[in-house]
Amino acid sequence: MKEERINKGKFNIGKVEKICKIGKKTLRYYDRIGLLSPSEIKDNGYRYYDKENLYTIPVIKYYKQSGFTLEKIKALLNSSDYKIIEKSFEEKILELKKEEEKLKLKKTSIEDWYSLIKEAKMIKEFNLSEIKIKYLEKAEMIFLEQEFDYDYLESIINVEFTNYIEKIDNAITGPVMIEFSSFEERLNGKTKKIRILQKGLKTAEKDLLIEIGECLVVSAYHIGSHKTINTTYEKIKKWLINYNYKIEGPCYERYILDYWTTKDESNFVTEIMIKLKIDK
Repeated sequence: MKEERINKGKFNIGKVEKICKIGKKTLRYYDRIGLLSPSEIKDNGYRYYDKENLYTIPVIKYYKQSGFTLEKIKALLNSSDYKIIEKSFEEKILELKKEEEKLKLKKTSIEDWYSLIKEAKMIKEFNLSEIKIKYLEKAEMIFLEQEFDYDYLESIINVEFTNYIEKIDNAITGPVMIEFSSFEERLNGKTKKIRILQKGLKTAEKDLLIEIGECLVVSAYHIGSHKTINTTYEKIKKWLINYNYKIEGPCYERYILDYWTTKDESNFVTEIMIKLKIDK
């Protein structure tokens, strides 16, 4: 095949297809848009390509691999000004950097969601519903203050919060959290206002963020519907009294498995966290 390519000046479309691993349909389309035309078309319609045509095909393939459109490839092939080519490559690098950032955001979001599913699976499999004290790492969260009427679906699949995230040109990841003003208010059904919290994926202005954590918290998982979550709150209250622990500050609900992942409320997993008061 190599000897034939050197000695023969013309190649019919079938031969080009075989040598360059490119379909006849694609070659005809390239001709139609003026990207790569045969060097000769006989009266009978047969197409013939010369060596210059042949060696253009790998260049087209490389440009396509690099993400250039056929229209842009056509312009690059027809350009003799290297500055235009340089500018095109510079623009493509910037475009790919933006795409890379978008892909990174998507990957982080999916990985975080996946980790929540694994966490919920472990909690359910081992029935990890005991109350414990743990250290809550410091975190900065995007927040939005809202009215609250104990409609969990409305608060977790939160249209207003979603619109707010888009408005500030950010993206979110990890579990939705609700900050209640106090444990007692939440337990007694007296909460009127809440803060919706979620981790941002992009840098945000300081006034759009709230800092949580960097403290010890009382933690308990509630397995099942939010309609029965007060049973876990009551359990926490008895535990606090029994061990003579004091709490302070807001109360948090962290939704590990919820409406975002399943419609089966019996599979919901929610973590309740309250800051432990440390006597100095």
